[in-house]
Amino acid sequence: MRIAVIGTGYVGLVSGACFAEMGHQVICVDEDRDKVARLAQAKIPILEAGLEPLVSRHLNAGNLRFSTDTDEAVRSSEIIFITVGTPSGDDGAADLSAVEEVARRIAVAINAYKVVVNKSTMPVGSTRMVQRIIEENIDGLHQFDVVSNPEFLREGSAVEDFMNPDRVVVGSENQRPVGILTELYRPLNAPLIVTDPASAEMIKYASNAFLATKVSFINAIANICEAVGADVREVALGMGYDRRIGFEFLKAGPGFGGSCFPKDCRALIDISSHAGYTFGLLEGVMQVNEEQMSLMVEKARKHLGALAGRRIGVLGLAFKANTDDLRESPALTVIAGLLEAGAQVTAFDPAYHANAVTPPAGAALAPDAYAAAEGAELLMILTEWDEFKWLDFRRVKELMASPVIVDTRNCLDPQVLRRMGFTYEGVGR
Repeated sequence: MRIAVIGTGYVGLVSGACFAEMGHQVICVDEDRDKVARLAQAKIPILEAGLEPLVSRHLNAGNLRFSTDTDEAVRSSEIIFITVGTPSGDDGAADLSAVEEVARRIAVAINAYKVVVNKSTMPVGSTRMVQRIIEENIDGLHQFDVVSNPEFLREGSAVEDFMNPDRVVVGSENQRPVGILTELYRPLNAPLIVTDPASAEMIKYASNAFLATKVSFINAIANICEAVGADVREVALGMGYDRRIGFEFLKAGPGFGGSCFPKDCRALIDISSHAGYTFGLLEGVMQVNEEQMSLMVEKARKHLGALAGRRIGVLGLAFKANTDDLRESPALTVIAGLLEAGAQVTAFDPAYHANAVTPPAGAALAPDAYAAAEGAELLMILTEWDEFKWLDFRRVKELMASPVIVDTRNCLDPQVLRRMGFTYEGVGR
């Protein structure tokens, strides 16, 4: 099939490369000319396992290309995926201005029947909104359908998730586009859920909100574990063997972040409010998440007292390991709290060099983990990179002014570190 993907952010770039891998002819469009030029040379702006070789292979094969020409992409394609950003506004609602602009651009370029697919995360009613915009701006009498096809990609394993999905969700009011998308996704051998657009849109928000709820729940349990002398890792293990609960997202830590959970939770709270329902449970999830980040700063105070002038090393900036994404990273919030209290912070992240986002003003950047630890009175681990587990901790101890580690990801062995002379504190342990 001939596919256009409009927007080369995380979802668009991964989707385009994976559709090419499935054997389709794909054109990815972005208005940023410099970005398109770099992508055309297989220079990938994000850290994502397996993505760069995939893009390079299909650029060379000729079934993947990048362009700034939306009109040409729409005219030459059967299926058009909208994958532009839908960031949170000040009120928590998703900003759909980029989606609206793309819908208008699609409308004037339609030259035959097209399936327009909302792939970005959009509020309930967005499918009909895009349908209306195209109807109001279409140049001619050509037929088209707009459907919802939400993505369920995890950063760090997005290529794997796309090629081996748990399910594919299609929300449509008509049968014709369902048949086309069924054929498109058939090679993935995944369960296909066909429903109405509103339900498809809600499935995405409900899924992320539920996973965020699990994170906040286990973080609240971790705080109780600390108070009563229990170990949250043992508690999560005992819970996870219950098949109704499972092990996923039961890892205590500094809170959730990234480009999806916070944004989607806020959007769902806003959607609920406009529908006349106060989503108190999800509001509580967000409150627990904010409090959890503040508690990490309190852990530093527990060991150092007043933080003004104290030297703290930080390992990790990304919101999770195996990505360079700093969007709404708990690490940045914790660092900001340390700086506000007057601490001197030196941070290191293995993937930081690939990301244009800067840490909070006042934090120094170290070239490696040992440089971050040098002279520190406390070392705080905020992202669970594997390489942090295998540091030479005898060397770390020698470099530090005082051997105190706050492991907010519970990724180190407390007993080993304590035998080496460290004061160790995790979360809920």
